[in-house]
Amino acid sequence: MTTANTITANEAEIRQLITGQQCAICTEDVDQIMSRYATEVILFDVKPPFQTKGKAAVRQLWKDCLPYFPDSFEMETRDLTITVREDLAAAHWLFRFTGTEDHPAMQMWMRATAVCQKNQGNWQILHEHISVPFDPATSNAVFTLNP
Repeated sequence: MTTANTITANEAEIRQLITGQQCAICTEDVDQIMSRYATEVILFDVKPPFQTKGKAAVRQLWKDCLPYFPDSFEMETRDLTITVREDLAAAHWLFRFTGTEDHPAMQMWMRATAVCQKNQGNWQILHEHISVPFDPATSNAVFTLNP
């Protein structure tokens, strides 16, 4: 396989990793969510604590926050950008929850960044950062794409 082919294959695998992670989140399947994280993962979330280290702590974070998610939802993603090399990749995108339920989580767009590393042939999320932008003049969160 040529280097260009390797990069193309790796980018497709990262896209699948992100899609699979979103599907696991939508079904609130903690085991599937956690299967995509590296053991030494560090997660920066939209809510405190602002840094969570290690799979056990990230698992607990997911278990604590999933009850606050809508009962049924999907995720809309846009502007997914991936930079990939042989065993390291960075991706960033915008996302929101969608569905029929009128839930506060469905009223906002969030930003996501993931750094992934290939470990024994499998891509894993090494670092994940989820954020909501804010208006510095008001210190209020900005939930729409065009404030």
